[in-house]
Amino acid sequence: MSKVLTFPHDFIWGTSTAAAQIETASDHIWNGVKAIDGSILNDTIAHEKQRSEDAKLIDGLGSIYRAGVDWARLQKAPFEAFDMHVVKEYQDFFQELNDQGQQVLFVLHHFTHPNWFESAGGFAKRKNIPVFMNYVEQCIDCFAAYTSNWNTFNEPNVFVMNAYILGGFPPFKKNYFLANKVLSVMGQAHDQAYDLLKKKQANKPVGISYNTAIFRGLNLLGNIAAKFTDWWFNNKAASYFERSDYWGISYYALVLFDPKSITETERPGKLADLGYKHDKMWAYYPQGLSEMILHFHKKYKKPILITENGICSDSPLARIESIKDYLQECHTLISNGVNLIGYIHWSTFDNFEWHLGNTYQFGLISVDMKTKERKLTEAATFYRDICKSNTVEI
Repeated sequence: MSKVLTFPHDFIWGTSTAAAQIETASDHIWNGVKAIDGSILNDTIAHEKQRSEDAKLIDGLGSIYRAGVDWARLQKAPFEAFDMHVVKEYQDFFQELNDQGQQVLFVLHHFTHPNWFESAGGFAKRKNIPVFMNYVEQCIDCFAAYTSNWNTFNEPNVFVMNAYILGGFPPFKKNYFLANKVLSVMGQAHDQAYDLLKKKQANKPVGISYNTAIFRGLNLLGNIAAKFTDWWFNNKAASYFERSDYWGISYYALVLFDPKSITETERPGKLADLGYKHDKMWAYYPQGLSEMILHFHKKYKKPILITENGICSDSPLARIESIKDYLQECHTLISNGVNLIGYIHWSTFDNFEWHLGNTYQFGLISVDMKTKERKLTEAATFYRDICKSNTVEI
């Protein structure tokens, strides 16, 4: 028997994207990267050419659109003034969203930055923090008028783990000690960005978007690997980003170890063999969202906003069921006194899933990668109804 769950009247609904995953690649660190499915990150869904159409599709998908800009297109060299033609392009798009009644949650850094910044050492060098801060200051000057909320970094623990430990993201390093240095530098950049944003935008919340996951061992060695990963990923890395008005939490996955990690991308078929439900990437475990939010709620006692959540699937019906599962977890958390202020779904559009490629899809709006044709899926319509009614039927 179905039931209807009603959310608080001021609950935030929205969807999320990242510029590098939906815009044609510019001179940034992901340009030309070959993914495991053979696709190359340069030709995405060409969002920069279809912004007005995309704004209309976004209409109704909540009151907030979480997005960023392409730093490499905006700024061609350190401390250089932004290209005002590119600024205007983003401003016009953000204005269209505002006119529809949607604010922007602006993400300053989402896994990518200009090649010239990386050539100078990127976030592995403390001397580059002022360069990043100049970018932040210009973003505030150009885009604050359209923005109601800020994230300094998107999932710095994911970025650092993949770029400096596992070697799957640019700059493709495998050095644990360097990884911790990069975390430290990003943490300092976060603190400085927080201070600048609060100085210039005192009435707007500033947070971090932080990825969480459940790590579980299947044997003795697996337990050791899982416990270490949990400590580093969910706790140590978080300690560099505690200065915030709220925690933005993303959650997708249960990751098993035996002692190697077991995911659908690395060891296809293994999760099914073990009896675990999964999407195209990870073991499916919606209860993990509650477990991680409770962990951050108890530890930090700050408001929590779900900044990303979804499943990697080609099926809109599977996406609908996952939304129901996750929102049931959210409703229970709120009922139990957790200050959960909103839910932002990943992703608005099908996009280029970083090192995995454009065949790994999360979009409420499907996109034909060849023709660039957009289509509202049943999941988009379902989610739009939730955003409008502030309820979900499960």
